[in-house]
Amino acid sequence: MDVVVADRAAARDARDVSLISLGARHFRNLARIELELPAEGVAIVGDNGQGKTNLLEAIAYFAVMRSVRGVRDRDLLRFGAKAFSLDAVAEGGATTLGAGEMHITVGFESSASTARKQVSVDGVPVHRLSDSFGAVPSVLIAPRDVALVAGAPGERRRYLDVLLAMTDRRYLAALQRYRAALVRRNATLRRAAMRSDTRRDAGDEIAVWDGALAESGATIRAARAEWLHANAARITTFCAAIGERERVSVRYAARPEIPAEARGSGHEDVLREQLVHALADDRARDIRRQLTHAGPHRDDLAISLGGHAMRLVGSAGQQRTVAIALRLAARETIRDAIGRLPIMLLDDPFAELDATRTSRILALLRAPTGEAQGLGQLVIAIPRVAELPAELAALRRLTIRDGVLSAT
Repeated sequence: MDVVVADRAAARDARDVSLISLGARHFRNLARIELELPAEGVAIVGDNGQGKTNLLEAIAYFAVMRSVRGVRDRDLLRFGAKAFSLDAVAEGGATTLGAGEMHITVGFESSASTARKQVSVDGVPVHRLSDSFGAVPSVLIAPRDVALVAGAPGERRRYLDVLLAMTDRRYLAALQRYRAALVRRNATLRRAAMRSDTRRDAGDEIAVWDGALAESGATIRAARAEWLHANAARITTFCAAIGERERVSVRYAARPEIPAEARGSGHEDVLREQLVHALADDRARDIRRQLTHAGPHRDDLAISLGGHAMRLVGSAGQQRTVAIALRLAARETIRDAIGRLPIMLLDDPFAELDATRTSRILALLRAPTGEAQGLGQLVIAIPRVAELPAELAALRRLTIRDGVLSAT
């Protein structure tokens, strides 16, 4: 067991989400961690494979109550363990749980046939995991974020879904309903393709799910389009401020295209009718291919550089810049929604970036719109002390080796 104690008397800015303490048992390679964090945050130093990223992922888990990387809970277990637990004392969160100081615990147990997860707040079990979504809001910047730009559309949809579900309870509810209806519609498509029913009979059975998909899908598309409308210029500005000379633009790509006048919750009826017609038009093809082609589960963020697809023409450095801009936009979205800065988790964030771009990113974190707001609480993981930017030199430093923390 390792214990690192910080000064609990340090003033915590009321504008910031703040993690006061973190405990982890059998999470990834973290056998037993007990950490108290200063208000400004901490720097974690360690070689690759020692547990830096695992520690950040443990903190990020409290934002969405699952791995931010999309990893199954079973795969988060330390080798040989059958259960893991996480606990945190935090304040300033943004859920129905409240925004004051909270003690949050997560326990996961797995066996050959079952898996069980329990979340508690101040000792009271949370019966619906969705009620704890966004309990401790955070934003993680990591090298793998380049997949947001160069990867498949699913990476970008996940980015939007996690961010909007964390800041909009209505979006979270619509996303849950949509996914449930999509699973059932696709199952119906598979049954229809395997049976000898007439197309009309099969179509009637499939149409049962079209209304549910269109209703929740319209809410999802409206929220995504509204977010892009509000943040596209912000992302472009962030890229330029970091040092990108070519113009970066981002738009929401959907079929059929969303009219400009329907990019908000007040026009969901238009989007609902669009989806109803698209689902009906695609029904024969959906039956042949046994999957649903129209809907927000097929949409994308189209990112371009100088008018060309970024994933095709952008260099590794340019793609990294855009990915960081997307994370900065996520941070500002959370701040706008809850009135507080989320915790920033930086996993070797400045690898392959020169000192100038590093300084510009830190300046954007401190004053994204030109008006100083501070960094908030920040946890940075780096392989060597020499890679800690001068602007963060005052952070308390800890070393991690084989999943064990110690003072530097």
